[in-house]
Amino acid sequence: MSDISGLKFPDNLLYTPTHEWARVEGDVAVVGITEYATHHLTDIVYLEAPIVGENAVQFKELEPEGAVESVKASTPIYSPFSGEILEINDDVVNSPEKLNADCYGNWIYKMKISNKAEVGKLLKVGPYKQHAEKETH
Repeated sequence: MSDISGLKFPDNLLYTPTHEWARVEGDVAVVGITEYATHHLTDIVYLEAPIVGENAVQFKELEPEGAVESVKASTPIYSPFSGEILEINDDVVNSPEKLNADCYGNWIYKMKISNKAEVGKLLKVGPYKQHAEKETH
């Protein structure tokens, strides 16, 4: 594995140990994958997003919601919170390589958080960087 010194870790986001980021706006979370994830996946070629609407599933915290596939690997996208998917970023679904170009500017989905107590379980930038650093060694 490589080191993480050149990677970005915005301090206004919360992070999961499975490399998703969340920006909490009231009871809604905007969710994407981190630069650490895109760096290790390399060229992303496919994004399986969760479903919105009448066929949508109520997700539980840290349950897989979709998947990201690259030329190198496939990995699930885990839900940072329990809740319901409100919106999918179709632009990123149709052009998943945009995640490699700007993973923090290209969110994947928005969800309504059903249990606000779960927000406190996510990692702030310092602990997340430490977690990512440990995974590289």
